[in-house]
Amino acid sequence: MGQEKKLLPEDSEEETIFSFSERTPPPGTPEQPRRLTTLRVGTIMIDGRRELCLIRNISAGGLKAHIYSPVAEGQKVSVELKTNQQTNGTINWVQGGSVGIEFDQRIEVAELLAAQGDSDNGWRHRMPRVEVDCLGELRIGARVYPINTCDISQGGVQLEIDHPLKIGDNVVLTLQKWRPIPGMVRWYQEGKGGIAFNQVIPFQELMTWLQGH
Repeated sequence: MGQEKKLLPEDSEEETIFSFSERTPPPGTPEQPRRLTTLRVGTIMIDGRRELCLIRNISAGGLKAHIYSPVAEGQKVSVELKTNQQTNGTINWVQGGSVGIEFDQRIEVAELLAAQGDSDNGWRHRMPRVEVDCLGELRIGARVYPINTCDISQGGVQLEIDHPLKIGDNVVLTLQKWRPIPGMVRWYQEGKGGIAFNQVIPFQELMTWLQGH
């Protein structure tokens, strides 16, 4: 009996990242500490076949996914981002089991994120990470340091900062057009750090702020 193919690739300790960019996500992703989370499972139509895929990045202009069938650059496919709603696109690049798909038409990322918030049975899921480039400040004790965000979720933020961060330090994050948010340093590596918020940000509050950016 042959070995069963695993749905998750070996580096599956990642999570789906959303972006408001109109570009197709590139093959490479910035290195950072890996976290045990879940990649979004989607479906893709390849030559009339409906298959599962793991969506790593979604932007307004395309997505990056891990697929399990051979494809070629320039090949037409469609991806189901919402239930019973197909989004057509073209394979932009292929790298091992990962592909970049350029959408035929720009999608509304804000609407897709809002749809992520509620499941069919009425339970509310956590919003995934969203890429966002925003200036702000991080207060550590009596000192305040300028920062730039990389991505944000209801539970925390990844940011760039010139000052080294100490894991476990209590901080307060202040971003443009938003209230100060207390949190704790979870990791720091070569100018980038991860802050876990002390309290989960309400879904609608984060959505409202993101739509303003």
